[in-house]
Amino acid sequence: MRLLSIGVMVMSILMLAVATSARPSNADLARQVMAAERAFAATMRARDLDAFSDFVDQEAVFFSGVAPVRGRAAIVEVWRRYYQGPQAPFSWAPDRVEVLDSGTLAYSGGPVYDAAGRQVGRFNSIWRLQAPGKWKVVFDRAEGMCDCGPKAPMH
Repeated sequence: MRLLSIGVMVMSILMLAVATSARPSNADLARQVMAAERAFAATMRARDLDAFSDFVDQEAVFFSGVAPVRGRAAIVEVWRRYYQGPQAPFSWAPDRVEVLDSGTLAYSGGPVYDAAGRQVGRFNSIWRLQAPGKWKVVFDRAEGMCDCGPKAPMH
């Protein structure tokens, strides 16, 4: 009986060690999200709306205009106009990624450029891990640039 208990304990420890070592590091997850964001942005350059759609979570919310746009189908319809024509009207590139310690959600952000390459704003996206190595955007928001002057101190 004692031998069986020791065997179960050893197997449990081994299974825990394998499960723990199988999880990518936070740095690896950040690299995954950076690569996903770059591939997402490449869909605009390639003029590939279907590929864009593949990066958007079914229940995503994009802040595109006055009211939030909810759900992949609605987001794709709103963004369809940006994918028409031979030249992309804007582009974006990530310059920052942060991943929760749980490894399930990530933030990406970076500059947005107009068709001439001038920075016109910044984007902020939240990504959710769907499966190992598979990230999808759940929230997205872009802000225009402003010359707002110095900000008052916050209390």
